[in-house]
Amino acid sequence: MEPLLLDLALAKRIEHAEAQAGAAASELLAQSRPASGAAVERIAGGYALFAGPSSPVTQAIGCGLEGLVSRDEFARLESFYSEKNEPVRAEVCPLADPSLFEHFGAGGYRVTEFTNVMACLLPRTENAQHDSTSIEISRVEPAQIDLWNLTVAQGFAGNAPVGTDILGLMKGFGLAQGVECYLATVHGRAAGGATLSVRDGVAGLFGASTLLMFRNRGVQTALLQARLRRAEYLGCDLAVCLAQPGSSSQRNIARQGFQSLYTRVKFEKP
Repeated sequence: MEPLLLDLALAKRIEHAEAQAGAAASELLAQSRPASGAAVERIAGGYALFAGPSSPVTQAIGCGLEGLVSRDEFARLESFYSEKNEPVRAEVCPLADPSLFEHFGAGGYRVTEFTNVMACLLPRTENAQHDSTSIEISRVEPAQIDLWNLTVAQGFAGNAPVGTDILGLMKGFGLAQGVECYLATVHGRAAGGATLSVRDGVAGLFGASTLLMFRNRGVQTALLQARLRRAEYLGCDLAVCLAQPGSSSQRNIARQGFQSLYTRVKFEKP
C-alpha cells in the first residue's frame, strides 16, 4: 500500500475530526448535566474542550493549524481553563504554527506526553478476519449501552474500582452524535469494547479497552478489524488511531497496516 504523506491539509483534517468528536461529547454532557460546566470554544484555530476536572476529553486540540496564534488568542485559551479552575492541557500537532510553540515556551509550559497519530487509507486491499472464532463483535444497541460503558471503563481501570465520573464520561462519549459503540464478547461474556467516530470521511478508532482476564486473546484486533469494515461501508477514506510510542497498542495497530503519521506533544501548565 502506498504510504500516506503528511501535509498541513491532512493534519487539519485529522485533528479537527478528533476535536469535533470531543466537542460532541462535551456538548452532550453540558445538556444532560449542566452542573458539570462542560463547554466547547473555538480558539486559535482549534477547539478548547472541558468535560469536567481531569477528564481525558478536557484539553485543547487542533490549535495553531490555521496560521499565526496571537498573544490575545493564546490568552483566550488560558482564560478558558482558568475560569474553570483547570490546568491548561493542549495536544499539539508538529505542523502547528511556530508562534504557538513560542507561547508555550514563554509561558513556562512543560511537555507531559507524546502520542503517535497512526493512519491508513481506506478501503484496504486486504481485509483480514481475526483468528479466534470465540470472539464476537457487535454494534451496541441502546439497551446495551450500560454494559458497554461498564466494560470499557473497567478495561481502562484494570483492577481499580470504576468511579461514577468516568462512567458518566464514557457514556457521554458513546452517546455523542457521529459515534458508534462496539462490544466484544468471548463465549458470550463481555470482554472489551471500543468506539468508532466518523467525521469528514475520517474514521476515528478510539476508546478501546479489554478486561484484564481477556487480554492477549485477540480482542483488540477483532475490535479494530470490525470497525475498519464498518468505516469502509460508511464510505470513509481514512482511518486514524492513537497510541503511545513504543506501546503494545502501537505494535498491534501497525500489524493492521497503520503507519505512524506524526507524533503529537501535550503541553501542560498548572
